[in-house]
Amino acid sequence: MRPIIEFCASNMHHGTDKLMQALEANPDYDVLEYGCLGNCGECYLAAFALVNGEIVAAESAEALEQAVYAKIKEIEDMFDLLSDAD
Repeated sequence: MRPIIEFCASNMHHGTDKLMQALEANPDYDVLEYGCLGNCGECYLAAFALVNGEIVAAESAEALEQAVYAKIKEIEDMFDLLSDAD
């Protein structure tokens, strides 16, 4: 399962550009950048990304990195549970 991580170009002033570049270097992730993700209030207030369509936000790009990895692990764990149920 490859997580899709989406970034808003307008949110790069929070330092999310470095995080996006680091995630792009990992072949296990699909990383996309859009001009706008339609979350303007979130974009203005905090660093954020969408992970499989869910907003992940934090006070800094460094905290966002930890939150993104935590969300990916949560999704992978849920996927594993569903796979084991079959």
